Amino acid sequence: MAYELAPLPYHYAALEPHIDVATMHLHHDKHHQAYVNNLNAAIEKHPELGSHSVDDLVRNLATIPEDIRGAVRNNGGGHSNHTLFWNIMKPVEEGAGGAPTGAIGEQIIKDFGSFDDFKKAFNDAGVKQFGSGWAWAVFEGGKLKITSTPNQDSPLTSGLYPILGNDVWEHAYYLKYNNRRPDYLAAWWNVVNWDAINTRFATAKK
Repeated sequence: MAYELAPLPYHYAALEPHIDVATMHLHHDKHHQAYVNNLNAAIEKHPELGSHSVDDLVRNLATIPEDIRGAVRNNGGGHSNHTLFWNIMKPVEEGAGGAPTGAIGEQIIKDFGSFDDFKKAFNDAGVKQFGSGWAWAVFEGGKLKITSTPNQDSPLTSGLYPILGNDVWEHAYYLKYNNRRPDYLAAWWNVVNWDAINTRFATAKK
């Protein structure tokens, strides 16, 4: 079974002005599609892998045949990471952004003292991620922790379930923000979908 790229859960222009329509077309239609295409090409040699979810491939990377493990790590990771990314954002007019609500909001206050301190730590992880990669919030040992990974590596491979993540590859922001990664990270919070993040947080706590 071939993996497929799902359509965005909103219009390409829906995250303006924080994420521009040109970036959304390029990011989703070109970059994410390439990860899906390359993953499908890799598993042609081992078609039995197509019965697994992409998250399971990434989670169990050590069991992937060695001849395609690198391709699955990069492209399966890219597919998994981006699928999460699109779904933890939504348009401002639909209630995106603002202070976190629900259980995730309570946990942020418990572990970081304030949402501002959480954002500062998360943005700092994104700014300091050298080269391409991701900033993440995960739940480990009963606490929220902030981390980052290079390239398309996923916390799933380390046994951690990503609650939220932001893409700091240049293709995610360069058309609008050029080399101003901190500006992109700051603006991104305006399109965060706290409902979706609360759903992921509930899964992480199981």
